[in-house]
Amino acid sequence: MLLLSATQTPAADKPAEPKLSQQPQGARTGLALTTLDETAALQLSQSVVGKPVGDHVLLDRQGRPTPLTRYRGKPLLVSFVYTACFQVCPTTTKNLQKAVENTVGMLGADRFNIISIGFNQPFDSPQAMKDFATQHGIHLPNWEFLSPAASIVDELTQNFGFSYVATTAGFDHMNQITLVDAEGRIYRQIYGQSFTAQDLAEPLKAMITGAPIPPQTSTLAELVDRVRIICSVYDPISGRYRTNYALYFEIAGFISFMFFMGWVAWSFMRKRRDEKIQSG
Repeated sequence: MLLLSATQTPAADKPAEPKLSQQPQGARTGLALTTLDETAALQLSQSVVGKPVGDHVLLDRQGRPTPLTRYRGKPLLVSFVYTACFQVCPTTTKNLQKAVENTVGMLGADRFNIISIGFNQPFDSPQAMKDFATQHGIHLPNWEFLSPAASIVDELTQNFGFSYVATTAGFDHMNQITLVDAEGRIYRQIYGQSFTAQDLAEPLKAMITGAPIPPQTSTLAELVDRVRIICSVYDPISGRYRTNYALYFEIAGFISFMFFMGWVAWSFMRKRRDEKIQSG
């Protein structure tokens, strides 16, 4: 229920599109034309959690080399798509877009990045990825669409724990979003076609607020912003995040309590010192 994609609808419904069954994907990768083994796919997906992302170099929509190491320093969301898909990939991408847009207002677009990677090579070219992004109206400044060389697709997908098999109608593949932390390690896998802001924002909040404060950043300003992020809660009715002012009061109360306990300890130590002086 959480995992899998479906294959695309028959190409006859879209005469302008090539029939994927005519593209020699099985011959290129050695994959059998069969359905995906869900158990093995999930095991592979989970086995990479905690492992580092390799120094892969892909091409962006303008054909410029883009190393994945460029995204270090901020959390990263990674999805795999193939541009000739008519059902699952567009649906997942649109749902991801909605969830991300509802999350950006709370976290800020400069707090994390998103990349979508086209795994059907050589057909998911930089131009194809650019057209895919345009077709679905994705213009977020922190979202890029990348195209790997055919020679590194297998290594790249294995690194992210992403499984796919060619079928007569396209591909069966894992339907997952991979969360990578600021140090470039895979933090979590999220499965399914639909993503809410909460599904993405909660692990993002944990990664952002738990990360070391970057150098050349105002410590006070950063701490204040992290408190703001922590005090944002998901509203399932609106599908957006809002400020939970009760958490501000709880934090303020905790800080006041700690100051009070510190004052009590200081007063006690001072009294003991004065008593020792008087008795001496």
